[in-house]
Amino acid sequence: MLKGKRGLVVGVANDHSIAFGCAAKLRAFGAEVALTYLNDKSKTYVEPLAKQIDADLLLPLDVTQPGQVQAVFEQIREKWGSIDFIIHSIAFAPKDDLHGRITDCSRDGFVQAMQISCHSLIEIAHHAEPMLNPGGAIITMSYYGADKVVEHYNMMGPVKAALESTVRYMAKDLGEKDVRVFAVSPGPLRTRASSGINHFDELIEMATTRSPGRRLVDIAEVGRVVAFLVSGSASGMTGDVIYVDAGLHIMA
Repeated sequence: MLKGKRGLVVGVANDHSIAFGCAAKLRAFGAEVALTYLNDKSKTYVEPLAKQIDADLLLPLDVTQPGQVQAVFEQIREKWGSIDFIIHSIAFAPKDDLHGRITDCSRDGFVQAMQISCHSLIEIAHHAEPMLNPGGAIITMSYYGADKVVEHYNMMGPVKAALESTVRYMAKDLGEKDVRVFAVSPGPLRTRASSGINHFDELIEMATTRSPGRRLVDIAEVGRVVAFLVSGSASGMTGDVIYVDAGLHIMA
């Protein structure tokens, strides 16, 4: 389904990462992928996964460091010349701000969360745009807490809301170039990023109890939806938030 397509997956931390679920499914459907790792410590976890799925590139990327996004795309241009998709699956908030009330969130904490979780998508898209082939897709990861108040999600709710709005505006900006933009919104998953959310086990229990199927989704299910969005089968779609949460978001 994806043979001949090439793209970048940002955000793999370990084999439980949503980003790895996406990368593995994209490879399984025939795409070539480049992966990034945050730092030398994370490389020890990501490098074996890159070998496992036979990734074409493994590149360092810390979006807080000036010049690193540009360097990634320079190496991709040298390797491939052009790309067909970007998967953006990174988010961060300082623990003190994440665990407190939104009313008490510090300015520095909010700015850091917005820069890493939201503006990094804009920066990545900016550098990717000249290299994206017509029919290409940019996909980021959101969460239901962007739309409704979810206990303990706190400051990440407004941050993800900004991310979803960014997706819509980017879809408009890039539509004339035949590049589509999406947010995929999985239900709660046990990832390294989610472990920082206070009382996360309660979110897991809520999702299991309230979803129509009385279950959680897994990273492979998210990956299959991402593969569909990257493929030509989704050519008539853009700017959408796609829920992959076993129907949790439809429940009152």
